[in-house]
Amino acid sequence: MMRTIRTLIVDDERYAREELTYLLSKFPDVQVVGEAESGETAILKTVQLLPDVVFLDVEMPKMNGVEVAKVLVELKKVPLIIFATAYPQFAAEAFRINAIDYLLKPYDEGQLKQTIERIDKVVYPKEKVDAISNLGKLAVEKEGEIDYIYIKDILYMYRDEKVTKIITQKCDYEIKTSLKELESRLVSFSFFRIHKSYLVNLKYVSRLTPWFNGAYQLELEGRNEKLSVSRNYVKDLRQRLEM
Repeated sequence: MMRTIRTLIVDDERYAREELTYLLSKFPDVQVVGEAESGETAILKTVQLLPDVVFLDVEMPKMNGVEVAKVLVELKKVPLIIFATAYPQFAAEAFRINAIDYLLKPYDEGQLKQTIERIDKVVYPKEKVDAISNLGKLAVEKEGEIDYIYIKDILYMYRDEKVTKIITQKCDYEIKTSLKELESRLVSFSFFRIHKSYLVNLKYVSRLTPWFNGAYQLELEGRNEKLSVSRNYVKDLRQRLEM
């Protein structure tokens, strides 16, 4: 059965709605069921269309996005809320309303992809269980035995030839699961790709240092090594860390 994430786009600017509609059309699971150009219309269409998620512009005349969200969270069927704005200072207030993500304009396709994966995890939780239990543990095989490690204890992971190495606070592990597959399974946790071969747990990031040619080096709490952050990931990484 085809999964569908019913989506409502709210923005007072037509071109902004068209841009987001186009970007979302690249995700087969996402179905844009409606658009709204004002806060009042957004509330009405949310009640009528019952979307799974609302992409909500913050800066709108008369009734802004934060005011709309405060109404939406009181509905019988509360949609997931994704705020969108050109101004990052709204982030703190946005998350106080339990928005599950916050997108900065102009939209970045990589960040939007991560947002859709996070939405998918919430809307279809049972289809994403796989090797990760509801207890927040990851099953790894070591010397013929299966260890269950807490995901919260993982500092980072990286791909080394045909294995993925998992670095935790207490021990290191090797598994055959690809980094890409692990990234999709861990979408609801605080992991972020900093390089094509590295995933880090953002909870342990302690320092970012400029390196060269737009790249950075990243340091983690309790570790001496410095991990390379590709310049392609620097912008999104800083947005995630600095919200």
